[in-house]
Amino acid sequence: MTTATQLAARDDTRLPARLERSRRAVVAGTGMRTQDVDAWLAGRRQAHRFTVERVPLEKIDGWSFEPGSGNVVHRSGRFFSVEGLDVAIDGRAWQQPIIVQPEVGILGILAKEFDGVLHFLMQAKMEPGNPGLLQLSPTVQATYSNYTGVHRGADVKYLEYFTRPGRGRVVADVLQSEHGSWFLCKSNRNMIIETFDEVRPDEDFCWLTLGQIGSLLRRDHVVNMDARSVLACAPMAPAEAGAVRSDTDVLSWFTNERARHEVRARRIPLAEVSDWVRTEDHIRHVDNRYFRVGGVSVVAGNREVTSWMQPLLEPVGVGLCAFLVRRFAGVVHLLVHARAEGGLLDTVELGPTVQCTPQNYAHLPEREQPPFLDLVRRAGADRIRYAALHSDEGGRFHNAVSRCLLVAATEAEAGAEPPPGFAWVTPGQLHSLARHGHYLNMQARTLLAVVGLLEGLL
Repeated sequence: MTTATQLAARDDTRLPARLERSRRAVVAGTGMRTQDVDAWLAGRRQAHRFTVERVPLEKIDGWSFEPGSGNVVHRSGRFFSVEGLDVAIDGRAWQQPIIVQPEVGILGILAKEFDGVLHFLMQAKMEPGNPGLLQLSPTVQATYSNYTGVHRGADVKYLEYFTRPGRGRVVADVLQSEHGSWFLCKSNRNMIIETFDEVRPDEDFCWLTLGQIGSLLRRDHVVNMDARSVLACAPMAPAEAGAVRSDTDVLSWFTNERARHEVRARRIPLAEVSDWVRTEDHIRHVDNRYFRVGGVSVVAGNREVTSWMQPLLEPVGVGLCAFLVRRFAGVVHLLVHARAEGGLLDTVELGPTVQCTPQNYAHLPEREQPPFLDLVRRAGADRIRYAALHSDEGGRFHNAVSRCLLVAATEAEAGAEPPPGFAWVTPGQLHSLARHGHYLNMQARTLLAVVGLLEGLL
């Protein structure tokens, strides 16, 4: 006699409503009012010693230029390296430095219900490249080298909830890319795990609702990149009456975009990269565009290792990431751009309408600048639905800041039939895609987190 197999529900139909309840809890969570978060963060800054000093690239302890290749490598052979990349996309070719970090890290947020409302355990985490150093981060934000102890430091707090199956209920778990222009095929595991344990927050952690986190996303440099990425993966898809394209049509369009672009990228020795120069202090482009690679010396009293040196990539100029927004038959749509980048694992991912550092295009005529860049830059305050400065991951990038915008567009400015490579999709369609790996790039996930957590923007 065989035992009947117990079937599980294919989806948790209660979860979107539970997440929505958390999103509506804006003013206060369990033990922390939103207005008190600033004071709490300031207290955590004062509780530990944090310093970051620039160091010539050739003098960072534990790192060196590898003989022959010139690659920047750690003496352990782990963490990451800075190498060269030879890229050709649709016939346009160039070479550049690139961060090579094949390990899959964990970006995990622990969730727990208090008084019927889901809360999320956020960390006041210091990263050397962050403006202001300390930002709200996931519960766990760790590379494989870190959480397996290569640095010989303290254990990563709460790691067991994300590495031991059965410690909680999975809310989201998906591999997502990092920056395709600065990383080579880098992915992180983006996770939300709901626990039923009694969890006492460490002094550098606090429970916040989605509504509280959303309120903090209105502010510059408070919620870090990795937290934004994880929260974008939460299954919060709104119910929409319809869309300009069906879900099947969107997937077909995107598949065609991946198929039609010819992308070639191969690693080369850093010493052979053309149009880049190495000085004692840093590696930079000959025209001082794009980014530079320099060194820093770090002291962080609350990290697993309290002092270290490392390279950081520093962009030249402030970036701009923006979705154009329109309503079709009363339904909100966002204009996505299928972007081919040399460092992406699957060559093309969906990005915002505009994603660039305008300073890198200042020398070019308008016809050679990114589509819709001028429209976004001249948008008046009455057209801007959201604006904030957000920084990229401070463990690899130094002062990598972008102005993130949602901009209302008219039919004359952005018609129903956009240029090749662009498509109108709903927030719900993007939330659905974000539950799967390598559809939305990091910049799109930042703006999707904003759209998902803030009510009344659009």
